[in-house]
Amino acid sequence: MERGVARFPLPIYGRIPNFVGAEEAAEKLSSLSEYERAEVVFCNPDSPQRPVREMVLRDGKVLVMATPRLRKGLLVLEPGKLPSWAFRKASTIRGAFRFGRPVRPWEVKVDLKVVGSVAVAEDGARLGKGHGYSDLEYAILVECGSLGPWTPIVTTVHDLQVLGPGSIPMT
Repeated sequence: MERGVARFPLPIYGRIPNFVGAEEAAEKLSSLSEYERAEVVFCNPDSPQRPVREMVLRDGKVLVMATPRLRKGLLVLEPGKLPSWAFRKASTIRGAFRFGRPVRPWEVKVDLKVVGSVAVAEDGARLGKGHGYSDLEYAILVECGSLGPWTPIVTTVHDLQVLGPGSIPMT
């Protein structure tokens, strides 16, 4: 925040921080072979991943999105069933409820999981908000057979959120 990269919603404390460059981070994600191969992408509902969700829809991929705090489960958005003008709106939480439909975890097979992060280490460790929702989403999807060790998990963050190896303890 002190470096001027945080953006709405503010303050950033207690949430996955949104940042200047979230769109560029989404573009970098799109160049990964794991993204290119994915047909179904699971993404968290946090603000910095909104550009990822829009990109997923524009790229013709199915988007599975957790509802905030998993209160209403999961939503699926199928770009082929949406007008292209709706992709941006559908990538928001409110828009996902409007344009998506509820889906049970065992009804989807996820090819790529995108998570939001407070910080990540170069060795793959990740720090979230601390409420465990990303872990719970993962556990539910694994238990249902929708996701497994074959499923890549990625995050989009600002360079300031990337720490050196061993910076985040793995517990």
